[in-house]
Amino acid sequence: MNEITVLDAVTAFADWMEPTAAELDAIEREMPLILADVDLIDAQIIAMDHTPNDVDTRRVRRALARVLTEYRVLANRTTDAVGGAA
Repeated sequence: MNEITVLDAVTAFADWMEPTAAELDAIEREMPLILADVDLIDAQIIAMDHTPNDVDTRRVRRALARVLTEYRVLANRTTDAVGGAA
């Protein structure tokens, strides 16, 4: 049986396991899309909680439109940084 030693527990949280500055920057760039996805999931959960009505339908459509907009913005920003065309 493998036993976890104190050394394993300490090295599991070593500094080199932290996200790099580039990874944190990528997360920051993607945050609007992540938040839009969360809003879409929230709207879908609300619609599933009861019989969907017109307000639920509009809420889901708005959330989906926001996800698509944020995805487009992120994709264009990424291709601009790389030098490609969107």
